[in-house]
Amino acid sequence: MKKNTYIYKIIFGIALVSTINSCDLDEYNPSGTTAEVIWSTPEGIQTLINACYQNQRAWYGKMDGILMSEVGCDLWFNQEKDGYAKELTKYENFLPTTGNPNKQVWPVLYEGLNLCNAGIERIKDITYSSEETKNAKAAEIHFMRAFYLWHIVETWGGVYLPLSETKEPILTAQRSSVEDFYKVIIEDLKFAFEYLPLEQDQYTRASKKSAMGMLARVYLSQAYYFTGSEAQQYFTLARDIAKEIIDTKDELGIELWDNCSDLWDPNNNKNNKEVLYVVGNSTSNPLYNYDLNANRDHMFFLTTYNSKPGLKISLEYGNEKERRLMPTLFLLDLFDETKDSRYEACFQEVWYANDSTTLPRWTSAEITALGLDPSLKNKPKFKVGDTALYVTKKSIENESGKPYIIVDRDSVYNTSGNGEIKLGRDYVPLTKFIDPITRLEPSAIPGYLDIFIIRFPEIYFIAAEAELQLGNTEAAAGYLNVIRTRAARKTPVDYTTAMQITSSDVTLDFILDERARELCGEHIRWFDLKRTHKLLERVHNYNPDITNLTDEHFYLRPVPQTEIDALLNGEEFGQNEGY
Repeated sequence: MKKNTYIYKIIFGIALVSTINSCDLDEYNPSGTTAEVIWSTPEGIQTLINACYQNQRAWYGKMDGILMSEVGCDLWFNQEKDGYAKELTKYENFLPTTGNPNKQVWPVLYEGLNLCNAGIERIKDITYSSEETKNAKAAEIHFMRAFYLWHIVETWGGVYLPLSETKEPILTAQRSSVEDFYKVIIEDLKFAFEYLPLEQDQYTRASKKSAMGMLARVYLSQAYYFTGSEAQQYFTLARDIAKEIIDTKDELGIELWDNCSDLWDPNNNKNNKEVLYVVGNSTSNPLYNYDLNANRDHMFFLTTYNSKPGLKISLEYGNEKERRLMPTLFLLDLFDETKDSRYEACFQEVWYANDSTTLPRWTSAEITALGLDPSLKNKPKFKVGDTALYVTKKSIENESGKPYIIVDRDSVYNTSGNGEIKLGRDYVPLTKFIDPITRLEPSAIPGYLDIFIIRFPEIYFIAAEAELQLGNTEAAAGYLNVIRTRAARKTPVDYTTAMQITSSDVTLDFILDERARELCGEHIRWFDLKRTHKLLERVHNYNPDITNLTDEHFYLRPVPQTEIDALLNGEEFGQNEGY
């Protein structure tokens, strides 16, 4: 465990950022101000509550979080088949001393947890104008503690579970069971559910719907740690709270968008009506942002387009500088785009020319080969606004006969074999997170769109999965059909009926497929496959470029070795099995 004198300094730097400009009280404190003084009034404790939200921004909207929650699964692989974060993306050389994202997020989550422990302890002694206000403030902290604990236990299993504020170096630590973690998580979320308001003055703060959504996710996760009647108990709890959310959606202020294109329209990003919990990003007050890069999700799933004939970097098409991940052929083929609108809403296949200075021109050889009019020599093949690049999941014949660049499925994947990636420089990109409205210029890295953590469709999937495990496949099909109805193309032909399923279609794999179609890229896939114990099976079946996932110990990440080495009883604390 990292020695917590260091963690405590970080706590001050974050917690007091909005009041004392991030001064480190241990290093420079001419006023003599201490945490005990600052955190002794409602106004002061509010800075600590603010701080409890901060560390989640090191996971959500950053590459570390995407790598910890989306890769190494059935949906994504490294663009150009490169070795970036290979420990997580390929399970290659994944050791306690390797895997920078794994090493980096451990202290971040524990720092956030310690802030929450400090808040829960200290708010008890604060006098508020009413008990209702005090409980609502405490409920935010309890929600955030459960949030951090769920990420910790699902990532590393039964590790260290501190439930009080750490002020001094920790030299020894004991492990707690997964069940112990979940007891705390559930009690925290029950408290949050009881006392959080329906609405917050700032919509990015946890509200009642946030606690309910997280509790549904947690109950479903915990159910898989049990068998028999105990598992059924938690599947029932997951089903019941998911159903309560659905039944009270009007009171909670949530509803599905009529179509997926409106959902992912960046102009609808802020205060999105479909979101139960969001990690917000602010341009007006940068002190509420974790770092200067804010939300970078807009870059990670893009493909190359800049500098192709007739194209230059633009706000509309995004900053491809830090592209990292490309879809597997399996993910693309999950969509029947003729009936399912989610493919068009979430992926991009066509780029239109935006650069008149690099328009391609016809050559004599091309004119001769294609039998074109000789007068076309040296004339542009197309104009600004015409198609310049077409990257598609389809197979295209006579590609050379088109004036623009075509990249089809056969160019990217070994479609005659197992679907492995050939090169992976050009591919169909996920554009859910594209941000043309908050970034200041085309090459800008910081984006300030919100990150959706729990969306309403996930609640329907939780209800469906729980009903399946309870033996109620007809009810499960009903929940899935709500989301499939929204996803169905309505014009020029209405495919709503064609998108419906029956109880005989409902299997755990079908639900995972449906979650992929709806939630791909949204920081949840690894947890889905871990929860259902489908990680090895689905990677082997659907992601042929991952060849090192050979053992079930990969269902947990290794505890970073630096954390174990910092303990006097490191050998007793031990490493996760298999590492």
